[in-house]
Amino acid sequence: MKTLNPTAILLASAISGLMPWAALANDTTAELRAGGLVYLHSPDISMDEEDLFLSATEVRVNYVFRNTSAKDVEAVVAFPMPDVEAMPDANVDAGDMEADNFLGFSVTQDGTAITPTLDQHVVALGVDRTEDLRKAGIPLLPYSERTYAALKAAPKAIQDDFYAKGLTDTSTYDAGQGMVTDITPVWTLKSTYWWKTTFPAGKTVRVSHRYKPSVGGTVALTFFDQGDGYSTYDEYKKTYCLDDAFMKTARKLSEASKKGTGPTYTESWFSYVLTTGANWSGPIGKFRLTVDKGKPENYVSFCGSGVKKSGPTTFTMEKTDFSPEEDINVLIISPGGE
Repeated sequence: MKTLNPTAILLASAISGLMPWAALANDTTAELRAGGLVYLHSPDISMDEEDLFLSATEVRVNYVFRNTSAKDVEAVVAFPMPDVEAMPDANVDAGDMEADNFLGFSVTQDGTAITPTLDQHVVALGVDRTEDLRKAGIPLLPYSERTYAALKAAPKAIQDDFYAKGLTDTSTYDAGQGMVTDITPVWTLKSTYWWKTTFPAGKTVRVSHRYKPSVGGTVALTFFDQGDGYSTYDEYKKTYCLDDAFMKTARKLSEASKKGTGPTYTESWFSYVLTTGANWSGPIGKFRLTVDKGKPENYVSFCGSGVKKSGPTTFTMEKTDFSPEEDINVLIISPGGE
């Protein structure tokens, strides 16, 4: 059994204005964690190959599945979207929150596009409240402008009911022309795409999907901080396998920025939930990971073993009989401006 080992990958790659979050006034933008396909209904389907491409702008995954039995297997394949946990004053990169398909997920099977079914549920205080919102005509997307407008326009009885059920929070303040009350969603949206398919006996099926990752970030480098018994560096070192060379370079860049002799560097990070690959029958026969950092002046760190440079901004890791035991977390630092 093999797993990702804590060996840091440090390479330069350029970015100018890499992420839209770099222009935000807030210090930090949080990410949503997404991953691959989930299948739990038969021991007869193996994952012969997984070719995974990760970048800050796109995730692409190509699979080759095989039915190892002597009969056709009908099954449900699912892609769980990351939970969207709404909180007051939250700053989350949740993709296009005006669209149900907020990460732009698409899928093909053997080259043919599939239109999957989207299953969504709203949970508040551990209780499914989906029907409460639907009966009141409130959109399920917690960060949507349509949702805020609908909550504001709802009858007071519904507003009070939602507050009592832990679906919303309220804040009242003086806007200069009288008191104003804002109603903010605080529920969690759970979304899953799924479709039925048939795996022919003894044959392979090729499935590809892609989506735009949720990217978190900061407007400055933060992993030097430590104090009060807590070290950001220790957390980052564990998550992204930072090594001494990475830290030395990051400190040099940060000091140059403070002196005005270099650009200000910012962080971005994104994750891929790889451990769902262990739900299929046996290990992944051939696993290939490619991480693209953007442009040549960037610096990147992530955990991996046997990683090789495969292009000007890409780095590749290949494994056989791979049983994923850890998810993949990628840290990129890039010049965000002079």
